[in-house]
Amino acid sequence: MTFKIAVYGVRDNEVDYFKKLNQYQYELKLLPELLTHDNIDTAQGMDAVLLRANCVADAQNLQKLHDWQIKYVFTRTVGFNHIDLQAAQDNGQIVARVPSYSPHAVSDLAFTLGLTLQQRRVSWATHASHQKNFIVQPSEFTREIHDLKVGIIGTGRIGLTEAQNYHALGTKVIGYDVFQSEAAKKIVDFKSQEEVFQTADIVSLHVPYFPGKNDRFVNADLINLMKPQAVLVNTARAEIVDISAVVAALQNDRLSGFATDVLDHEADYFGKKVDQIKDLNLQALIDLYPRVLITPHLGSYTEEALVDMIKISFDNFHEVLATGTCDNLVQPDK
Repeated sequence: MTFKIAVYGVRDNEVDYFKKLNQYQYELKLLPELLTHDNIDTAQGMDAVLLRANCVADAQNLQKLHDWQIKYVFTRTVGFNHIDLQAAQDNGQIVARVPSYSPHAVSDLAFTLGLTLQQRRVSWATHASHQKNFIVQPSEFTREIHDLKVGIIGTGRIGLTEAQNYHALGTKVIGYDVFQSEAAKKIVDFKSQEEVFQTADIVSLHVPYFPGKNDRFVNADLINLMKPQAVLVNTARAEIVDISAVVAALQNDRLSGFATDVLDHEADYFGKKVDQIKDLNLQALIDLYPRVLITPHLGSYTEEALVDMIKISFDNFHEVLATGTCDNLVQPDK
């Protein structure tokens, strides 16, 4: 019997990849929309669902999936905070994720955003030119790349890859991580978290989000340690940054720039053309362009990362169906 999977959040240019990489011959229902309370009925008749970030897999939706005998709730993302793990476990549902994919995808974006804001103030200069203002401003007077100091918070696969990008250009890379790998030690000068924020010209965040443990850990205290000419880049998770503190620092010229690929309540905005921004902090960030750059959670939006996500997801299903378990299962914390 063919195993049927409802796959949510499939963009048009991703369809062919799902079909081409379907080596196990699953019956795929490829849906462009994210899973919500309003479209949960699209999962009826399926054996499994494959989600992406911002899909709603709360207790309500999981109960409906359980009622329809859908046991497998997998996500093609590293993060899984969009899934209520306790509710899934209570229902006897199995949850698996993609623990990693091409580290270059997110690291390249973070690298690009940091340099666009800091090095030569490219975003400021191009914005002025689009407004037919070709006067060179004092704010566009900068140092060269090799003379910058870049701070990486979280030197796992993605953070280390970004560090390698900067190191290749002769930039001094400092970092903070509870676990300091031997590979990272070769190019990263590890410091205290406070010293990284105090001395870096670019601080780039690459730490996972642990609900109830590191919420808003990048707060006013840390941000106010940064040099007024420095920029902050977040391509990790929105929940780790206190955006109100970022806005205040930018408005008071205590921070030069901010770039982010993640937002609080981003499901309300990303993937949509919106007429009104209800979040005052988000509106403030938009108003601060070009000192603020926002990308719509496209850190993993590369061909290499997409192929990794699909392959690993399909392998997860295959392994669970063949053995009853797999290496990439996730369960609630005890």
